[in-house]
Amino acid sequence: MAYAMMLAAPGGVENFRRVEIAPPEPGPGEVMIRQTAIGLNFIDVYFRTGTYPWPVARDLVTGSEGAGVIEALGEGVEHLTIGQRVAYTFPGGAYASHRTLPAEQAVPLPDVITDDIAAAVMLKGLTTHYLIHHSYPASPGETVLFHAAAGGVGLLAGQWLSARGVKALGTAGGSAKCALAAEHGYAHVIDYRAQDFVREVMELTEGRGVAAVYDSVGKDTLLQSLEVLQTFGTLVAFGQSSGMCEEFRISHLARASLRLTRPTLFHHSRNRDWLLKASADMFSLIASGRLKIEIGQSFALAEVGQAHVALEARETSGSTVLLP
Repeated sequence: MAYAMMLAAPGGVENFRRVEIAPPEPGPGEVMIRQTAIGLNFIDVYFRTGTYPWPVARDLVTGSEGAGVIEALGEGVEHLTIGQRVAYTFPGGAYASHRTLPAEQAVPLPDVITDDIAAAVMLKGLTTHYLIHHSYPASPGETVLFHAAAGGVGLLAGQWLSARGVKALGTAGGSAKCALAAEHGYAHVIDYRAQDFVREVMELTEGRGVAAVYDSVGKDTLLQSLEVLQTFGTLVAFGQSSGMCEEFRISHLARASLRLTRPTLFHHSRNRDWLLKASADMFSLIASGRLKIEIGQSFALAEVGQAHVALEARETSGSTVLLP
């Protein structure tokens, strides 16, 4: 029986409940997918808790990436076929065994990319793509800092930056996570639990600082991230896993004529040409072995509450996959 993990109100994981549904009918321009794997991301926590406003005035099915098989086509869909394997990243609706999706957001999967890898990498991999190619396109020979280096995006970024000839410094919590990040392209990983990352970065760069900081942590790191930037450096703030930094002021950027950007994946991915090209770049790197995808843990979709608890407690590493 088809089912979804629904939320009746913003709040804790106890609000998740399993609800049986009929497989939805696709509307014009949509496809219906039987999902085989679903990705877990911190944006799901933001929606669950109400940090991000709910896009509907009713029960919410959150989740933003997955993979599966097309089982029905809506009117006007001609570039996809029933039985085709696809993956996607799209806000909302992923925590279900079956879902509809705008056909323009469905990316055909090459045979060499398995469903679990696709579900683990669509949001995180495409996030990494826009971060290092668009938000701050790091150049060979530059040094940058990437927070949460042992997370799903962080492990991809370390490898991708290294492949571009960029020296990537990372931060992670605990020796095990630092070791994991070091195996994925980082030149040096700082244990933020035991070390002052500002002091360490300035020592590692001989006082010069870094060209850019990629920060998805927020409250715990953002102001300190500004301190390690070179003159005209760029802070790429793309999340706030520790909460919003209420103390930040635009005047903080005047310290060294700094730049700040707050990009969002879905502003990039709604352009299908970008979506297909960035996905092809990512799949090619995975197929060649230059980009290794770490699925650190998996949960049954019905156990999504436990997965959220582990993610919020920073007890996960790499990507987490939910299995319907």
